[in-house]
Amino acid sequence: MAKDSTKPIDEKGITVQKEEDFPEWYTQVVVKSQLADYAPIKGCMVLRPNGYAIWEKIMHTFDAATKKQGVRNAYFPMFIPESFFHKEAEHAQGFEPEVAWIERKGDSGERYAIRPTSETIITDFFRQWVRSWRDLPLKINQWCSVCRWETQDCKLFIRSREFLWQEGHCLYATEEECHKDTLIFLEEYRKVMEELLAFPVILGRKTEKEKFAGALTTYTIEGFMPDGKALQMGTSHDLGQGFAKAFGVQYLGTDSESHTPWQNSWGISWRSIGAMVMTHSDNKGLVLPPKIAQNQVVIVPISYEQKPEVLVKAKELQCQLYDQGSLLDDREGYTPGWKYNDWELKGIPIRIEIGPKDLEKSQVVLVRRDTGEKKAIPLHEVKQAVQETLETMQKELYQKAKESLQKQTLSVKNWAEFENALKEKKMAFTTFCGDLHCEEEIKEKTSATSRCMPLNNENAPYGSMCFHCGKQAPWNTYFAKNY
Repeated sequence: MAKDSTKPIDEKGITVQKEEDFPEWYTQVVVKSQLADYAPIKGCMVLRPNGYAIWEKIMHTFDAATKKQGVRNAYFPMFIPESFFHKEAEHAQGFEPEVAWIERKGDSGERYAIRPTSETIITDFFRQWVRSWRDLPLKINQWCSVCRWETQDCKLFIRSREFLWQEGHCLYATEEECHKDTLIFLEEYRKVMEELLAFPVILGRKTEKEKFAGALTTYTIEGFMPDGKALQMGTSHDLGQGFAKAFGVQYLGTDSESHTPWQNSWGISWRSIGAMVMTHSDNKGLVLPPKIAQNQVVIVPISYEQKPEVLVKAKELQCQLYDQGSLLDDREGYTPGWKYNDWELKGIPIRIEIGPKDLEKSQVVLVRRDTGEKKAIPLHEVKQAVQETLETMQKELYQKAKESLQKQTLSVKNWAEFENALKEKKMAFTTFCGDLHCEEEIKEKTSATSRCMPLNNENAPYGSMCFHCGKQAPWNTYFAKNY
């Protein structure tokens, strides 16, 4: 992901169309709206203040939700001994290609991995901390960065070698408690995506091929991007007792006998920011759903150099709209038109224009970023109009994205229809046998992967046949090409 020095960034705005060159359009929106920038290290990126403000909102929202579930935050080392990985064989095999290792020069000790995920090291501490049923459930979360040595094409926010995320890890006395919470955290992810980012997702269960290495079951929230590629937005893993047994975690039950606890883990990353950008933004730049925007309103006074009273009223409006994180653009040397374009590029949900003629009419002009709709609003109604517009914009962005997801999904019955769906850059919904070898053949032929079996509709009708191999198909499954 190192910046190409031969291709300078054009500061004039978005220079390509979303419909014509999606990858370049996306990169320009992210960089020019100042969400992120390229790092000098290949595969890494810098999260700029505009981007970090979005991540902070995601953190604060989800953190509050997990605390209501009894989760407490902690922090664990980023270095993990190699021996920890090998205690859970399936986990070690699954992550080996992505692990970055540190060789300990001048030392005969084992290698250290730079944290790709923390199931191993946290489970080792669970072994030390848990003694009896009184210590359960134990619910821990950490906000941190992880390193996965991607060899695929890296993309800002979507796929990078280092990224920010949270990872929750919990222990329970019973399988029922564990399973219940695994789905509760998945539902909290849905709320973040749909209610905060206005981004519709599909909740489902991963196939055996696509589940997390070492998990009993992996649940997922899946998104689908405008360019016809799926994106895994978050996962919640029911780990069963595999890791606990591998690390010797035991607790004394109420029956005075030793028992192995049940475990889950769950995580989302800054990938969600990339999905939001891809879904809502347009050829003018970034479009931010109001609830995720740190600054929901920008006020642009017009001709205030000649009419000082315009700036006075603009400052009054800024104070009135303090709760919306209002900004006042009184920069000198820039035309109003230039300022409009700048704030549209950066995605501020509402722009308020006020000039001498507006003052004469005791009004302002309110402009929605997503639709460009302009309305004259009486000064005494500005606060109410802003609040109502923000609420409407949030709902309509979500509804628009949901309708797009529905249009991008095709139900297919056979291989020919499946191939046609992929050619049309759609997500295919079909009946599937779930066989590992069948799924590998599908991926080899088309590069498409199973995304999930939907939680609300995972069982295929009795007698269904697999669209690929023709064998009995117990599952309804989404397939798509993916990032």
